[in-house]
Amino acid sequence: MLASSLPTSFLLLVLLLSHPSHSVDFIVTSDPLVRWVEEHGAPLSHLVLDPKVGHLYVGGVDHLYQLTSDLEMMSHVRTGPYLDSPDCLPPIVPQDCPSAQPTHNHNKLLLVEAGQEDSPGGLIVCGSLFQGICDKRSLSNISKLIYQTTNPVDTQYVAANDPRVSTVAVVINTENKQAGGGAGGILRLMLVGRGYTSKGPGDIPPITTRRLSPVLPPRRAFSQEEDLGKLVVGSYSEYNNHFVKAVAHGNHVYFLFSRRDMWHKKEYRTYASRLCASDRSFYSYVEVPLLCHGGYNLAQGAWLGNHSGNTALFIVMAAGQASTPVATGRSALCAYGMAELDAMLRRAQEVCYTEGGRGSSGQEEAYIEYAVSSKCLKLPKDSLSEYPCGGEHTPNPIASTVPLQATPILTSATQLTAITTATEAGHTIAFLGDVEGRLHKVLVRSDWSGYLYGSIMVDKGGVVRADLLLDNSQKHVYVLTNRKLSKVPVSTCERQTDCQSCLSLRDPYCGWCVLEGRCSRKNQCLRHMQPNHWLWSFEPTNQCVTVQSLMPSNQSKDEQTQVTMLVVQLPFLTEEESLSCVFGLLPPQPARVTATSISCQSPAPELLPPMLKGSDHMVLPVSLVFGHVTITTGHMTFYDCGAVSRLNQSSQCLACLSSVWRCSWCPLDQLCTHNHSCANHHIVLTQRESPGPSSCPLVFALQSSALVPLGLTSTVVLRARNLDVYTDEAQYVCVVQIEGVQINLTAAVERRPDNTHIFTCSPHQFQNAVSQLQYSTAVYLRRGERRIDISPGLRLQLYDCSAGQSDCSQCRAVPEEYGCVWCSESPAPGCVYNQSCTSVPANTCPPPQITQVLPGSGPLEGGILVTITGSNLGMSYQDVVGGVIVAGVWCQPQPEGYQISTRVVCELQSSGKQREGPVLVTVGTTAPGKSKQIFTYQDPQLLDLVPDKGPVSGGTRLTIRGRQLLTGQKSDLSAFLGPQPCYIVEEVTDSQLVCLTGPSNQTGEVSLRVMFGKAEKSITNVTFRYLDDPVITDATPAESFHEGGRVVMVTGINLGVVQQPIISVWVEPLVVQRVKRRRRLALLSANQLVFNRTKTTVSEHCSVLSSSQMTCLTPRVTPEVKVRGVWFQLDNVRVHYESIKGKRFTYYPNPELFPLNREAPDVPYRFKPGGVIAVEGQHLTRAMSRQEVMARLGNQECEVKTLDNTHLYCEPPEIQPMSVDDGKELPSLQVFMGNLRMDLGLVQYDSDSLSIVPLAAQIGLGAGAALIILSVLVIILMYRRKSKQALRDYKKVLLQLETLEINVGDQCRKEFTDLMTEMMDLSSDVGGPGLPLLDYRTYAERVFFPGQQVAPLSRQLDLPESRRPTVEQGLQQLNNLLNNRLFLTRFIHTLEAQQGFSQRDRGYVASLLTIALHDKLEYFTEVMKSLLQDLVQQYVVKNPKLMLRRTETVVEKMLTNWMSICLYSFLKEVAGEPLYMLYRAIKYQVDKGPVDMVTGKAKRTLNDSHLLREDIDYCSMTLMVLVKNGVEVQPCPVKVLDTDTITQVKDKILDQVYRGAPFSQRPAADNLDLEWRSGQAGHLTLSDDDVTAVIQGRWKRVNTLQHYKVPDGATVALIPRSQSSGAVNQVFQTGEKTPMLEGEEEEGLRLWHLVKSSEDPEIPKHRKSSMRERERAKAIPEIYLTRLLSMKGTLQKFVDDVFVAILSTKRPPPIAVRFFFDFLDDMAEKHGIDDPETVHIWKTNSLPLRFWVNILKNPQFVLDVQISDSIDAVLSVIAQTFIDSCTTSEHKVGRDSPVNKLLYAREIPRYKQLVERYYSDIHSAASGCYQEMNSTLTELSGSFASEMNSLVALHELYKYINKYYDQIIMSLEEDTSGQKMQLAYRLQQVAALVENKVTDL
Repeated sequence: MLASSLPTSFLLLVLLLSHPSHSVDFIVTSDPLVRWVEEHGAPLSHLVLDPKVGHLYVGGVDHLYQLTSDLEMMSHVRTGPYLDSPDCLPPIVPQDCPSAQPTHNHNKLLLVEAGQEDSPGGLIVCGSLFQGICDKRSLSNISKLIYQTTNPVDTQYVAANDPRVSTVAVVINTENKQAGGGAGGILRLMLVGRGYTSKGPGDIPPITTRRLSPVLPPRRAFSQEEDLGKLVVGSYSEYNNHFVKAVAHGNHVYFLFSRRDMWHKKEYRTYASRLCASDRSFYSYVEVPLLCHGGYNLAQGAWLGNHSGNTALFIVMAAGQASTPVATGRSALCAYGMAELDAMLRRAQEVCYTEGGRGSSGQEEAYIEYAVSSKCLKLPKDSLSEYPCGGEHTPNPIASTVPLQATPILTSATQLTAITTATEAGHTIAFLGDVEGRLHKVLVRSDWSGYLYGSIMVDKGGVVRADLLLDNSQKHVYVLTNRKLSKVPVSTCERQTDCQSCLSLRDPYCGWCVLEGRCSRKNQCLRHMQPNHWLWSFEPTNQCVTVQSLMPSNQSKDEQTQVTMLVVQLPFLTEEESLSCVFGLLPPQPARVTATSISCQSPAPELLPPMLKGSDHMVLPVSLVFGHVTITTGHMTFYDCGAVSRLNQSSQCLACLSSVWRCSWCPLDQLCTHNHSCANHHIVLTQRESPGPSSCPLVFALQSSALVPLGLTSTVVLRARNLDVYTDEAQYVCVVQIEGVQINLTAAVERRPDNTHIFTCSPHQFQNAVSQLQYSTAVYLRRGERRIDISPGLRLQLYDCSAGQSDCSQCRAVPEEYGCVWCSESPAPGCVYNQSCTSVPANTCPPPQITQVLPGSGPLEGGILVTITGSNLGMSYQDVVGGVIVAGVWCQPQPEGYQISTRVVCELQSSGKQREGPVLVTVGTTAPGKSKQIFTYQDPQLLDLVPDKGPVSGGTRLTIRGRQLLTGQKSDLSAFLGPQPCYIVEEVTDSQLVCLTGPSNQTGEVSLRVMFGKAEKSITNVTFRYLDDPVITDATPAESFHEGGRVVMVTGINLGVVQQPIISVWVEPLVVQRVKRRRRLALLSANQLVFNRTKTTVSEHCSVLSSSQMTCLTPRVTPEVKVRGVWFQLDNVRVHYESIKGKRFTYYPNPELFPLNREAPDVPYRFKPGGVIAVEGQHLTRAMSRQEVMARLGNQECEVKTLDNTHLYCEPPEIQPMSVDDGKELPSLQVFMGNLRMDLGLVQYDSDSLSIVPLAAQIGLGAGAALIILSVLVIILMYRRKSKQALRDYKKVLLQLETLEINVGDQCRKEFTDLMTEMMDLSSDVGGPGLPLLDYRTYAERVFFPGQQVAPLSRQLDLPESRRPTVEQGLQQLNNLLNNRLFLTRFIHTLEAQQGFSQRDRGYVASLLTIALHDKLEYFTEVMKSLLQDLVQQYVVKNPKLMLRRTETVVEKMLTNWMSICLYSFLKEVAGEPLYMLYRAIKYQVDKGPVDMVTGKAKRTLNDSHLLREDIDYCSMTLMVLVKNGVEVQPCPVKVLDTDTITQVKDKILDQVYRGAPFSQRPAADNLDLEWRSGQAGHLTLSDDDVTAVIQGRWKRVNTLQHYKVPDGATVALIPRSQSSGAVNQVFQTGEKTPMLEGEEEEGLRLWHLVKSSEDPEIPKHRKSSMRERERAKAIPEIYLTRLLSMKGTLQKFVDDVFVAILSTKRPPPIAVRFFFDFLDDMAEKHGIDDPETVHIWKTNSLPLRFWVNILKNPQFVLDVQISDSIDAVLSVIAQTFIDSCTTSEHKVGRDSPVNKLLYAREIPRYKQLVERYYSDIHSAASGCYQEMNSTLTELSGSFASEMNSLVALHELYKYINKYYDQIIMSLEEDTSGQKMQLAYRLQQVAALVENKVTDL
């Protein structure tokens, strides 16, 4: 166990749901206050709470837990697994129950039985083991058993024995009316509802009553007694009840369940049923359907709660999947008032009691359900009031047809599974659980609308179980999921610390408790009943207690006043209670409350905190406090008038009197104060007393000029007013501040009549160290120590003429008021103040000087800007207007580019011709300035551009060639392609300009324009073509190795438009990756920076081969980097590899090849000529193919023959090549893979000539050695030679096959291309009406009864009308007998025991049973499984691998039929299309070559026995067939061969004309004649046999087009055959076409078409067959194998597609396959078969070999097509390949192997992997598909049962009963259970009815 809290932050987001309801997307949060505990026993299923002590009890699989309310473990009990079987009754004795095995115990019921005086109560626990028996445990300690039975009787089976079937129960107390068990006392009962189970006792009704106490012998606890009532039903399996809830309410017990509505549409609906608690006989049972609008029909969970004071049933409902009990994700919450439900139930009772079930309108409102022999009556009107709980005479069980309706409170896209409700402060809160582990909180309003206000993720991925409970305090919800029990708080009020956050929660549980200062539930707030004390967070109009106003809102910090607050929503207080005011952190002040206003005393000045520096006020919070709780807070400002003046030294009085605060100015004290009086009574008041600020003593103006020249003595004169307030004799001083230095100047005062004063400051020569034209400085007046205010902005402007005025023009351009002049004398010419110039200032300036002209050239048309720099270029723009000449042409100056004296910018004007000259600038009357630089007018010319096309996305590097392109500056140059710019990217030269094309919005030709300023140049008759962007459709391969150099073949469209394609690889150093892995979270952002710094790409240029192909060599990357991405850069188009193939491009480590001599690399490798060199290595094919590898031995190629992952085989030249290394004699073997070059060592050829040895030595050596080791060597050499020879043969055959396939590869590719072109037209039809699938009835006929002319499905019951009713009644009774499992199994076993019961009979009976039981496929499946279990038992004893190998028993054929039924939809939706495409591909290929009509042999085939080996001269031709289309006759071209017979031609014409139409809907070729029309009168009817037929000896040749000399392009027509023609009609089975039989004789002549049969008709048949076998056994010549390989290569894609469709697990395999494979796995486990090969064989025999091979060989079973012998021969080879792929034996081929195994030798291992992966994926997938399987079977039963002719099937079955009647009767009478069920007697009744058989009845 593990307890924890979820460590995530909490955020609650509220989503409003408007009435009636809307689906919402849940925004889920995790709550850190959630506690949880994880338990064993998943999935946990039930949770109950003991209301007395709060203990919790949890039931799961094999485990039972007891926990405290805080989820602490108290007790734990193991309840399984134990030896059990649902087919056996407890106690389980292994000898009597062979199917028993250790079985998990799923908890089915968990109930708390409350204690009473005479009973301590207990915990009722029922599991799925032992037929669902129950025990009772102590509530205080569940490990203590109160009651448990070891030998239960059948009346004690309570719960469903199937984990998937639901069980619910409720405990009630009633009065004990029987004498047997303590009469007069209280009888405690348990009412149980349980679903239908197919195994175990079949007589347990859906609802039963069980005794709990008192239990006196002979009574038993939990027993279902005769006097305790039950709901009697007919065929319970048809209703399939799924119980959800059982509750007791008032005097009634209610059950909630969903079931199939057998009365109406047989859809699943939810029902609520009721019966009186005191009703022991279930007379009062009545049920009513519940309708939740929106299609929500399946109840998932329910809770009986309260809403607005009334009891209501809250139900979470889900929408069902089609007509099945499987719930989808679409869910809703609906509620039904119990009063309304009771009224509806009473109405149903009343209508059924008194009105015969029909309402006032005559419509049926109530009926008797569950196939009970009762009916609604017309009893007296007061029957219901007289018998509210029914009686013996009242009808039951009653069901209402009228549903109780409800509108969803809330809808959800995620399946809801659980519901509980709570009432909080009169509001109903619903808590909902869902399948993804979330808990949702919903407020249910009084109008039944819902508001989702929060969701919490409790257990991600865990399904919330239906038992959702609130604890005793109603503060927490207990949530049970698969593995966890969680305790979730209902609200999070206490976590909100202030009123605003509390009210923003919008949680119905929460509100702000004002006087307690906390967020709480309503009942936790002591004064919640009084107004304004508890503010509900869910009420949108509620707002927190707030201070609306504060008077005064500000005051001086130096005074203390009364403060009044106006407060909104102030809570009511008693007279004894008081509030306080708290200012900031100061001690509280008592507050006086008057209505909504509160008065307090402001703090004493000395208590206030100090003011912040630089501020003249501070803001303090003013809190209203009750006790220690702050109710609300306002803010008050305290200001300091003294700080106002201190912060404005230059104008203290003005600042004081202009302040927002109420300040006064005392001029004599120079003091700003909050008081209204000064010590000397000279007061200037603000706002209250005019004139306010204008009365301040003030220097308001400068009498003298503000401009003061530096270096010259100047006098400053100031004007002031309001100085009369000063009465003392203090002196005035002028103060000037320059660079922080104060200059004090004596001031002379002059008073004016208007009360102003003039102050003349003493003259002074001002200086400034900084040289600048103008410097602003402060000036003010001081009287003694007092500073007189000065008007804001009043400053002196000191200036220096010489600063920045470097020439005459600049000097003269200074404004006149400065008085600056150009003085040519003094020490040097310069700009000075006019009074400082000792000579006469210059009236005119020197001529302009030009230092630079840019650019040096321009176009003839002008339009570019020319920049002229120099000096004395005028004092203003107007000075140069009209005065600029460039190369003799006037140039227009631009005002925005002009700078005084130093720069002129002018726009070049048109010159009309090429010219050059200096630049002249004239200013005024002075002589013009002339440049030394020469400006040239040029005429640039564009000559050509390359390339002339590019992609529409741009990025093409365009080179423009021309003359004088360097005209103007680069900024003047711009290039355009049409309207789109072309961006200049390099330095422009005189002859070349390079630009990158921009993107265009359309394709097409555009002209090139180059702008030289405003001059436009273009190239005549030369355009640039924007073409469609290149598109890459494929790029292979998708892998490379680090060294790179592997060729990637890129195919696409418009690749030729790309100028320079590039393949780029984005790599990242691995060190960054390691950092990321180690410290991903902590260093995420830092790593991103590291990565960005090290981001690099490696690239290689690609070579464009054509517009549709290019090749790229993969770039080399080092092993130290990680490849992040690969893309192709096609100019501006970037194509990522992943977008092409849907997968990433992968780089692998380099492949490794080992030296030829690994032990001694320096020693040469000895090679025997004529063989191959085998090189070992590893990972050779991981990123390389054989075609890409090149091997060289010396100076010649070593031809690579085969490459696999670990070996390379190459065939060197016959003669030893020369070495390429001058230093070595022997050649070395070098292998090249991309950029990788590997030298594998020297090779030395073995020579045939023996070394010359002296004869004597040879004799001596031979004699000595031979005598010693001869015998040993002979043995060893013989053994080694044989084993090596076998291995060499195997390798050689593989090599030869691969070489052959390579040789026919080109031919295959051409054939495949033609075939795909043909199939493209076809694929557009397939999937729609073009896929000619057979309807289910025809499909079933062909699969169930293969080869039969008239199947039972197509026949009618052939009976005289007088006998028909009786026989049909008997057959119906036989049908009932077949639905008895014991009868059916006995029947089958008895038939199989009869000697005359042939294998054909077994298959026929199995198919008849399939039809008869097609409407009960669940039952059929169970019987089949039971018979298969018997079959397994038989084979386990013998040889288990042989099981299901053939169809020798009835059950094996039943299995075939079952698979066919279940896989029909898979064929229809998945496998049908590729199968049809394969058939069409085969037909197209076969028809392209000659096919012998007599023998069925074809030139194009996969089957060597059907191969036309002779070389037939034939040519393809096209006939124009006249086809009537409406009223018009149109010619249709049809391809045929000149060697085709007339019937073959007709078939090909019909194929083309009726292309895509089902074969059965075409006219038969035998009913049509082929007419050749030539000219107007020439009509010739062609036929296979006529008077013109050629006869040679005893051979007669079938007529062909060649025979009639029909030319290519001839016109023909198909016309109906005349009845008089006497044609012989051949009858074929639908979909099959048989060629003329070999031995057919016609008037003693033998027919032949292309080849004459080699068989002599005189040879006996047994000789014929042996000769044929010998012929087939011969090694097939290579030329014919090449033909077969060519056909195989062409069809390979279509074969692959079919195999992948059948064996792919990318989509979920069919449910039937998963179900049956699970069953086989269970059987193997049960019988201890641990050999995986055996299980593999079982699965292969049950699905691929039993079903798929049959379909592959016979597509006409599924498709409405014709299968000729030549097509059938090809399909046989493909089917055999499929069989070989499913075997477990190793696939090896040799020279004597069958040709089909040779053909697919390389593919079969791949197909084997496909099969093994298919099996393993199904095995590893989660099991538990039984419920889904049952739903599927139910759906299939309903879908196709109507198409089954069951009466004919039953009649056919009866024929077998009649044949073996006595044996069957004897078998039934021998069985004891059969005797009890009177099976023999019932069969005798059937016999009497069906054929008037006289029996001993």
